Amino acid sequence: MPALILPLIDAATHWPERGALIGLDLGTKTIGVAVSDPDRRLATGVETIQRKAFKADAARLLAIARERSAVGFVLGLPINMDASEGPRAQSTRAFARNFSKLTDLAIALWDERLSTVAVERELIGMDMSRARRAEVIDEHAAIFILQGALDRLANAREMR
Repeated sequence: MPALILPLIDAATHWPERGALIGLDLGTKTIGVAVSDPDRRLATGVETIQRKAFKADAARLLAIARERSAVGFVLGLPINMDASEGPRAQSTRAFARNFSKLTDLAIALWDERLSTVAVERELIGMDMSRARRAEVIDEHAAIFILQGALDRLANAREMR
């Protein structure tokens, strides 16, 4: 049975209480990958995958999930500022649908509006060269996406 693809709070009900989550920032040429600790407090960068073919990309993501004993995925969904979904969001949803056929770990979609802009600003503030920023931007965007989702989950737990 394919994995469920749900908004973050709904997906969280299908994950165990503890266990690492894998955060993904899907670009056209790369996929930024981050992972949380098992208590889901902190997101850390793992790597930037140079996209090749879907099967190869998916195999690498599943290998990372196995290595990290992950219990779910958080996929950044690039929503437009007016809350509409453009071609990038549709592409992300298509990736999620195809990826869900290869795993039984629930996939959360998380609004990633302005994540790359925020990360770019942060890296510029660190006086990082343009070339170096290009190397790390997707991984840092994945960290930003996953940390935002972790913070939202923590906030939801506190509200209970």
